[in-house]
Amino acid sequence: MDKVWLQSYPAGIPAEVDLDEFKSLVDLFDKSVATFGAHTAFISMGKSITYAELDRLSRDFAAYLQSELKLAAGARVALMMPNVMQYPVCLFGALRGGYTVVNCNPLYTARELEYQLADSGAEAVVILENFAHALQAALPGTAVRHVVTTRLGDMLGAAKGTLVNFVVKHVKKMVPAWSIPDAVPWAKAMARGAGVEFKPQPLGHDNIAFLQYTGGTTGVSKGAILSHRNMIANMQQAHAWLRSTVNEGEETIITALPLYHIFALTVSLVFTKLGASNVLITNPRDIPGFVKELGKHRYTVITGVNTLFNALLNNPQFGKLDFSPLKVSLGGGMAVQRAVADRWKQVTGVTLIEAYGLTETAPAVTINPLDLPEYNGAIGLPLPSTEVAIRNDDGRDVPLGEAGELCVRGPQVTSGYWQRPDETTQVLMADGFLRTGDVAVMDEKGYVRIVDRKKDMILVSGFNVYPNEVEAVVAMHPGVLEAAAVGVPDEHSGEAVKLFVVKRSPDLTAEALIAHCRESLTGYKIPHQVEFRDELPKTNVGKILRRALRE
Repeated sequence: MDKVWLQSYPAGIPAEVDLDEFKSLVDLFDKSVATFGAHTAFISMGKSITYAELDRLSRDFAAYLQSELKLAAGARVALMMPNVMQYPVCLFGALRGGYTVVNCNPLYTARELEYQLADSGAEAVVILENFAHALQAALPGTAVRHVVTTRLGDMLGAAKGTLVNFVVKHVKKMVPAWSIPDAVPWAKAMARGAGVEFKPQPLGHDNIAFLQYTGGTTGVSKGAILSHRNMIANMQQAHAWLRSTVNEGEETIITALPLYHIFALTVSLVFTKLGASNVLITNPRDIPGFVKELGKHRYTVITGVNTLFNALLNNPQFGKLDFSPLKVSLGGGMAVQRAVADRWKQVTGVTLIEAYGLTETAPAVTINPLDLPEYNGAIGLPLPSTEVAIRNDDGRDVPLGEAGELCVRGPQVTSGYWQRPDETTQVLMADGFLRTGDVAVMDEKGYVRIVDRKKDMILVSGFNVYPNEVEAVVAMHPGVLEAAAVGVPDEHSGEAVKLFVVKRSPDLTAEALIAHCRESLTGYKIPHQVEFRDELPKTNVGKILRRALRE
């Protein structure tokens, strides 16, 4: 496909990026420390650390892995914690030690955790003790030999940290009983690391930085191999798009999505390059607490998913905040709905910019111009050094304006799945393009619109119905808080549309919703059934799980 999107690039954005600026993510980190040493790097629960402090702490953790645990270069180190200060310390420490990071969702069950640790071959794990009971059950089936446990208050200073740890364990009872005999407490591991030698590792583009497991919502969970080159490429691509809007050493970014998720992780690396201050939100589900935290910072960038933005907008205190410093609001991870984007612009004065990506592309593929005056319903234009093709089931490009599977080629694309050549050949085509599994359309200006997931598509009497479209219409109804559409068996049409809805207004009826849909949808797309729920099942990042609803 001709790169028609380049004609729509905002001024100053290059067609290609320089991958050779950094040898590895560690090279990036070292340069940021040298430039921004005295700047605040991360803020968590009222405590902040500078880039120089992060340098020292991550060095101590790297030394602990190397000299105390004697892990060989390339060993897998699993991290299982929410957004707390220990995460970036462990992240950069593991990378500096020459290791591969395996990010684990803290809400995993023992079965899910055992599978991921065993599949990745992880030898060490750092875990918040709130989740250690799951690890205890999972350990026998894994190759893990070293466990470091940490507590919520371990990096908040002696007085505050002690109080937080006491409240979490004894007052709020948030730490289920666990017993892992040889587990080493965080403070002891860090003290040991401080007293031993650290050997910087020769890292290059081909070294594996992450085994990033795809959520498993579409079958068996697989570890996407993300090299230092993949991560640097995506970071450079995103930075090229942002650099005319953001300033080195001056930005404050709100990170509510967990850093173990690829979207938040890569964005965090981009802002590490910029010397920004990153405010970590440990529990974004506590919306009142989240809004209160937002009030303490003059933040310039916020990232999130549609459900998170929607939840903020539905908190009466959110609209009272000062949004004057805010420059960038970036939505990814799932489709941004027009109803949410319109309200976001109305309340904050800033356009909610939609981007698109997936774990296998580290993650960003497309993004809208940051100076977009209004939400446009598109996932944007392919990033620099990225090629996009829209292909039919035979793997041939379809004409502009026609729907087909979105396929991607570029330096951010994974080389494949960890130890799964069979799964790799299913997604990577002979010419290097990755099948995304998403149905998309590209217009003559190069803007891409997602029609839907191939596997979420509903087939009604031979007609394709895309859940995103139905959900977007339903979300326009003022009585709806959240909605999901799925296909259910129907004796007349093969499948019919069923709607799951969380009400905003208690008076909302199924009849009223169906009547609302009739105004905007053709007959076969109108839901046949409406089920009201108190909440919808979601991944830990907030993406609604249609598969769980279908089942």
